[in-house]
Amino acid sequence: MRTENQIEVFFYKRLPDGQHSFLLMKRVPERGGFWQPLTGGVEQGETFEEAVKREAFEETGITEMVEVVDSNYHYEFTDEGRHHVEYIFGVEVPANTNVRLSHEHDDFRWVGKEEALQLLKWPGNKEGLRKFCERLGI
Repeated sequence: MRTENQIEVFFYKRLPDGQHSFLLMKRVPERGGFWQPLTGGVEQGETFEEAVKREAFEETGITEMVEVVDSNYHYEFTDEGRHHVEYIFGVEVPANTNVRLSHEHDDFRWVGKEEALQLLKWPGNKEGLRKFCERLGI
């Protein structure tokens, strides 16, 4: 059973030139067709890190993680009459990470911070990326 807690995860790779590349996924048209980071619910009895790992596998097939970073930022929103609190995390993955999308998404891109901010639809996602980048010092 889900709680009101949600996770938002920005997967990132460190590039040879010192830059960072972030994974964005495009929702299927039936689910809005917009670009987003990984998002998902936290189930009862599950820690945030367990939710990050479960959702990562379910939606991207990613299992290998270099580091999970809590941004220490969250925001609240209401969707379909339900209150949610979304906690922002970053997950560094190896440079050779492969992505296998679930039925929820039909495309993905690895992009720089500025392009990510252009592609993201929701203000909460944009602010989450900004706060996470502040936490990383980028």
